[in-house]
Amino acid sequence: MFKTAITEMFGINYPIICGGMMWLCKPPLCAAISNAGGMGNLTAGNYETEGEFRQAIRETRKLTDKPFMVNITMLPSIRITAEHHQMYLRVCGEERIAGIEVSGAPLDKAAGKGAVEMLKKAGVKLFHKVGSVRHAVHAEKSGYDGIYAAGIEEGGHPLSDDVTTMVLTPRIVESVKIPVVAVGGIADGRTMAAAFMLGAQGVMMASRFIATRECAVHENIKQELIRRQEFETTIFGKSIGLQGRALKNKVVEEIVAMEARGGGLQELIPLLSGERIKEAWEKGDVERAPLMVGQSIGLIKGVLSCKELLDTMAKEAAECLAVGSKIV
Repeated sequence: MFKTAITEMFGINYPIICGGMMWLCKPPLCAAISNAGGMGNLTAGNYETEGEFRQAIRETRKLTDKPFMVNITMLPSIRITAEHHQMYLRVCGEERIAGIEVSGAPLDKAAGKGAVEMLKKAGVKLFHKVGSVRHAVHAEKSGYDGIYAAGIEEGGHPLSDDVTTMVLTPRIVESVKIPVVAVGGIADGRTMAAAFMLGAQGVMMASRFIATRECAVHENIKQELIRRQEFETTIFGKSIGLQGRALKNKVVEEIVAMEARGGGLQELIPLLSGERIKEAWEKGDVERAPLMVGQSIGLIKGVLSCKELLDTMAKEAAECLAVGSKIV
């Protein structure tokens, strides 16, 4: 149904990619998305040892013979070190992963130009998630194969430039020659069609995949995302140089208040810990931790299988594009 630079690059049916999600993007969800015709995601930060990471890759390959992405986030972390980043990159090259989603610091700066060359020789496609034109231009010059244009609407860690997907996507499309994938505020066929009209060759989403049957989170979380609206997320972390967007809840209110009175990183760390977030996903406590979701939660209407979600999105997007062509 769709033929874009992304479907051609990876040999997939739909140009729909899952973004990295700590504790959630593991083999079952990754494989389900790829089997449904999109690109699943295996988030490297879920694994602390080379053996665990390599086993997760091989487990995913037992569940699907389709390509999938690996997310490697180059951001400050207590648990994940620079040595982990080097290990993830090396294993991805050795295992000949289809593609890597790099977020945070550019790969050439964080791991050296040798890492870029090694991965390209292994046939791994490199995409950098950016929130500005300047970072997209740098990625293209550094040898990346594509760009994820991530607007301020996205969950996780949007760039502090605070530019929306609606503006960022066409600005990056006109500034680079490599394929651009739109990120942020996308959760259905209408938003997917809009991304194509802005010049994107594909879409990435993460929050929407939480409310799927294959995502291993507590049912309370899925129902909470259906209940919540687009205005019920908030930005935090600006004061420590690590901006994030998460669902409004008690702990996020506490974090924002702590920042407002000048609380520093050491005071905030206990509320931001990965283990705290992991426990919240598993136990379904929506108030206990920052749940990193985007404004697209306003578009989530129900829990679907990954196949139902992707098939429906593709059908809706095609219908929207057909209507648009008649208007023109």
